[in-house]
Amino acid sequence: MPRKLTLGLALGATVAFGASAQDLPKTQFKVVGLNSPTVASSVDELPFWRETIPKASKGAITADITPLDQAGIDDKTMLRLLKLGVMDFASMDISKMAGDDPRFEGCDLAGLTLDADKARAACDAWRGVIDRQMQKNWNAKLLAFGGNPPQVFWCRSVIGGLDDLKGKKIRVFNNTMRDFLGGVGATAVSMAFAEVVPALNNGVVDCGVTGSLSGNTAGWPEVTKSLYPMSLGWSINVVAVNLGTWKRLDPKVQTFMLEQMKAYEDKMWATLKKAASEADNCNTGKQPCTMGKPANITIVPVKPAEAETHKKLVEGAVLAGWAKRCGKECVAEWNDTVGKALGLKAPTP
Repeated sequence: MPRKLTLGLALGATVAFGASAQDLPKTQFKVVGLNSPTVASSVDELPFWRETIPKASKGAITADITPLDQAGIDDKTMLRLLKLGVMDFASMDISKMAGDDPRFEGCDLAGLTLDADKARAACDAWRGVIDRQMQKNWNAKLLAFGGNPPQVFWCRSVIGGLDDLKGKKIRVFNNTMRDFLGGVGATAVSMAFAEVVPALNNGVVDCGVTGSLSGNTAGWPEVTKSLYPMSLGWSINVVAVNLGTWKRLDPKVQTFMLEQMKAYEDKMWATLKKAASEADNCNTGKQPCTMGKPANITIVPVKPAEAETHKKLVEGAVLAGWAKRCGKECVAEWNDTVGKALGLKAPTP
């Protein structure tokens, strides 16, 4: 039975002084993580907290981690709960926090980057901005970026291409995807990840957007017939820590965690690339498929003319919609960081 986390006073990290083999004080963390069906959770996050951290610290540092779906948490509230100290560390899809601050979707605007290295470069360029906003307004510190395979369209029927999305009800999970779908004449429906399979099964939505392998491991092939691999981003994840927790930590623990987070970030991007490379195999019942489940989905290729339309939508509807939400000062900062890294310019609202 899912263990519910309830709001209350933060317990913080309990620190009991006593030397370990590495002279790190005994420290126990409470962590809430990503949706459990995702590869990012099963391959990277759970092993990191349950195995890597205790082993690297020779048992001095341990963590109690619960994926957010098992904790009964609405993922859009993760940053608010972290601010309150309900958990010490949290992983979250940063674009889902953009209702509180549009800057949080600044490095993962729908369709902004089409390969993993560019996605990482965009987020590296924007890292200081997200960390600043977290520290200033959310009592939190940014520690790492990760992501998921490309966010693509999974549909109940076999669609013909981009034009077939017009008029359809499509599950999305952030504002920038809404901007994109508005540009193609589709209706965006916000819905939590765990609710999508029944919604697709019952025809509440015609298609849903999620990762090319995330949908596979979460059972979407059972309720869809086609996958249209036009990318709407990477569902960029961040790892953040409550500032109160962080400031209470022994400096040696802070140094240890920063080192571990750097290695963890590299591993998350490596996993993303491998998952993305295997997704088509898994979704069409081919091998190698080590990270997903063999399925039988029709992959509808993106035609050259559709790729050009995608580019125009990103540089038009997506950038303009986000710029309007974020404001003049934010756009200037974006153009000087992410924009420079990608050779793009957002319009000044």
